[in-house]
Amino acid sequence: MPAYNEAGAIRGALSAMRAFLDAQRYHYEVILASDGNDETPTIAYELARQWPNLILSLHAGRHGKGHGVRRGVALATGEVIGFVDADYKTPIEEVTTILPWLSDGFDLVIGSRALAESHIERRQPWYRRIGSRGFAVLMHGIVGLPDVRDTQCGFKFFTRRAARDIFARTRIDGYMCDIEILCLASHLGYRVKEVGIRWSDDGDSRLELVRGNLRNVMDLLRIRFGTDLPKTRPAMTSRQASRVQSQTDV
Repeated sequence: MPAYNEAGAIRGALSAMRAFLDAQRYHYEVILASDGNDETPTIAYELARQWPNLILSLHAGRHGKGHGVRRGVALATGEVIGFVDADYKTPIEEVTTILPWLSDGFDLVIGSRALAESHIERRQPWYRRIGSRGFAVLMHGIVGLPDVRDTQCGFKFFTRRAARDIFARTRIDGYMCDIEILCLASHLGYRVKEVGIRWSDDGDSRLELVRGNLRNVMDLLRIRFGTDLPKTRPAMTSRQASRVQSQTDV
């Protein structure tokens, strides 16, 4: 769970995660990779004293979502490794829609707000929805990924092998880390599945309007032209895999 100055939300998010995960039959660990200068570390230490499954990676300053996710993956020991937003826009219960696809042979399963089965409980303001559509056009134009409807949903889960391989190659520290992950997964030949999830906007955006968007564009260009992408067969998307399966069945 990457977090930046989430003192107002972190206790509720972690408590909700624990309530759900403690009731499951599998072993789990929650890794909080926190940046910032607020009271998040104080709250995290308090919770960790009574919760041995909570692992902390706490850094002062702002290092970016990608930096935090990379730190967390390096510490993770599970057979399934994933990341979720600290503002808890998607509840951890949605992992029940993710795990069956990983068991079915997919290497990376990503939550999506853009599919027919997605359930948006509280939508973003209209101007942010327009901005998101504009970003999608720009992003697809620069890096591709035409079959991924929602690249930015912060609810992504990997097999251990895929996570270790992909995150050993990531370099983007900011919000465009999601794009880099998906590009690397494609070039490395991993099977990717996009599934609809439950999501609710909290009205809190940490993106700096001018500098943040400029940084995002520069990171997209780094991904397109500066990242040493492996030269392997591109992965099939879930849509392509379904077509292949259908042909095989016939």
